[in-house]
Amino acid sequence: MARDISTVGVVGLGTMGAGIAEVLARSGLDVVTVELDEAGVARGRGHLEHSTERALSGGKLDAPGRAALLGRIRYSTSLSDLSEVDLVIEAIPESLELKAEVFAELDKITRPEVVFASNTSSLSITEISVHTARPGKVVGMHFFNPAPVLKLVEIVKTVVTEPDVVAEVVEFAERLGKVPVVIGDRAGFIANALLFGYLNHAVRMYEQRYATREDLDAAMRFGCGYPMGPLALLDLIGLDTANEILDTMYHQSRNRLHAPAPLLKQMITAGLLGRKTGRGFYTYDAPDSPNVVSSGVVSTVDGVPPRPVARVGVVGTGTMATGIAEVFAKRGLDVVLRARSLEKAQASVARVKKSLDKAVVKGKLSEEDAASALARITPVTDFEALADVDLVVEAVAEELPVKQAVFAALDEVVRPGAVLATTTSSLPVIECAASTSRPSDVVGLHFFNPAPVMKLVEVVSTIATAPDVVATASAICATVGKHAVHCGDRAGFIVNALLFPYLNDAVKMLEAHYAAADDIDTAMKVGCGLPMGPFELLDVVGLDVSLAIQRTLYNEFREEGFAPAPLLEHLVTAGRLGRKTGKGFKDY
Repeated sequence: MARDISTVGVVGLGTMGAGIAEVLARSGLDVVTVELDEAGVARGRGHLEHSTERALSGGKLDAPGRAALLGRIRYSTSLSDLSEVDLVIEAIPESLELKAEVFAELDKITRPEVVFASNTSSLSITEISVHTARPGKVVGMHFFNPAPVLKLVEIVKTVVTEPDVVAEVVEFAERLGKVPVVIGDRAGFIANALLFGYLNHAVRMYEQRYATREDLDAAMRFGCGYPMGPLALLDLIGLDTANEILDTMYHQSRNRLHAPAPLLKQMITAGLLGRKTGRGFYTYDAPDSPNVVSSGVVSTVDGVPPRPVARVGVVGTGTMATGIAEVFAKRGLDVVLRARSLEKAQASVARVKKSLDKAVVKGKLSEEDAASALARITPVTDFEALADVDLVVEAVAEELPVKQAVFAALDEVVRPGAVLATTTSSLPVIECAASTSRPSDVVGLHFFNPAPVMKLVEVVSTIATAPDVVATASAICATVGKHAVHCGDRAGFIVNALLFPYLNDAVKMLEAHYAAADDIDTAMKVGCGLPMGPFELLDVVGLDVSLAIQRTLYNEFREEGFAPAPLLEHLVTAGRLGRKTGKGFKDY
């Protein structure tokens, strides 16, 4: 770095400030910390001692290393003690007035070349910087909590931040062992701007009683591989903190999707702030405890006897149909696989055999079990062969007229009392049901791809679905080792309705030249622990598929924020569909 940084000032010693001080001291830097009063200093010192004690007992630090680390940190209650530091990082509460006051004071105390960094997660760096005589030397340096553990740091530049200052702060973050991403000054930066819209959407779903808290959370964990569901994550963050961030984002974006869900305000008023108070969306056994107390809530299908299912029909020959047939056959159910031609049917059975053989090679299945599973699948070409099945799962192309024709044909031949299911991911289940004379027997069973691997199945009830049909769908999921979540018949169900607006927001962020695709992917993987960044995921799913789902969501909800990003439309028009064409947001 052009500036030699050996001593850093940290203003504020809450959880975040103490964590940042620890990161700095760990890297061999001298740290001068400032708190409002001696009580604040004592709390901050307590945070540091507790955190380093945990690192010591976890073998991540030895006793001499801990002593040296704590020895590099000095404590003060006066900003004037920062007169000789080389860089200042501010980590006080999220109030523009308070931060502006601190920065104006620091401006008088420190040398003119000293860079000021704010750890704000949502406030405007530009608005903070204008309270100094050095706005070109003010940046955002947003660490994630817990700072000693999480690698991401968002480096936020304003329109007047000097380019060499940005380069130096990036280099400094790397020196701390962090992964920096550079972005413009916009509410929520990258991670929060994308994360909190998604969290708010989940609260609205819960508020509308569209799905239970458990089903919303399980859907995103099992369906997307997220480390936590949205409502459990809100409890961890704190509902008051989330509300503040959303409110700041809304006032800057005027995007209705950022306006905090009314339920958040009601819960905050009632003191239900999440883990820190022992109760939020979930109840915990003590404040600050991660242990959820069982709610004792009874499922809507508890006490409703399911219909017996021993023989299953699967209609279709694509990846999804063959995957579902394999899932049923492996769990001992007889499967009738209906295809349009014998060649297609045989090709599907061959694909199932290939998948089972792979499982044998990996030691996940014995040769005998694989052979038995394959023997349970009977390929057919006539709908009449499905006459005596107990359950039929339709898994044909995602086109409503095609599905409606299948359901009309099934209605003619399948015995009364059998359950008819569609595995559509975005079309209205009721439209399929309306093609039959038995809409009460029709349900959505949305498996995720690849069906033999993915644990989640969304059980979708229409306004006509009979309770024992929902119970049957749940029971069959349990039989085949899947985790069922329940929701109503609305575009996107749970997973796609929460996932695709988030992906669309990421495309809009890229389109606005706010951050690079790689930086956005890094921010969401490193900062939020997601298995894939939004652009990696879009390229895997297929941009054409993503656009179709986004259009379905927009057409159903007429929500301006759901309108597909023009960039997504343009890439699809240009034939850049992702991995399958070798070019999408990235080149392969």
